[in-house]
Amino acid sequence: MRLSVRAQPRASRNELVGLIEDGRGRVSLKVSITAPPVEGEANAAIVQLLAKVLGVPRRDVSIVSGEGGRAKVVDVRGLGSVEALSRIRPSVG
Repeated sequence: MRLSVRAQPRASRNELVGLIEDGRGRVSLKVSITAPPVEGEANAAIVQLLAKVLGVPRRDVSIVSGEGGRAKVVDVRGLGSVEALSRIRPSVG
């Protein structure tokens, strides 16, 4: 399963903020992380947070594109979209 993620580095805490729409009908998961966007720290924090929320090992979560920007595409192995959404919803906000 693939997720579109919008990262907010240097936040006050690591959390799923909510679902945001880009105006073209695409929805992204907004994620706040405390790590700065240097040397992969923010990406590692996103992977760790998503793995924890989704209940999968970190090795099953990988950033497919957007490593250097705020907009990212994340691949989650071993989890369907319906199951992922059911795990994300209680954690948002």
